[in-house]
Amino acid sequence: MFDGIDLKNLNLNDMMNQFQDMANKSKEDNASRIFTAKAGGGMVEISINGNSEVIDLKLDDSLLEDKDSLQILLISAMNDVIKQSDENKKMMAMNMMSGLGSFGQK
Repeated sequence: MFDGIDLKNLNLNDMMNQFQDMANKSKEDNASRIFTAKAGGGMVEISINGNSEVIDLKLDDSLLEDKDSLQILLISAMNDVIKQSDENKKMMAMNMMSGLGSFGQK
């Protein structure tokens, strides 16, 4: 569990600082990632960044007359794009955790 970590020389403050630096870098990296999902054959398209902030939404004009269809397609596209962002966050968290093996190494 602690392979590669020199527990005698482990400095908790250094470890926390390194972890915080990794988290900040991940947040910055996520802000530049774009995830897009479409529904209804492209009638609804939504894009979010890796921090799950909506950055673009496109709606086919024909949906403006059909509220029920618009709602269904919008929900579908939103759920798909949020799943993409969540999977990315999980992957980045796993990468950060794998980087913890370097703590205490000189």
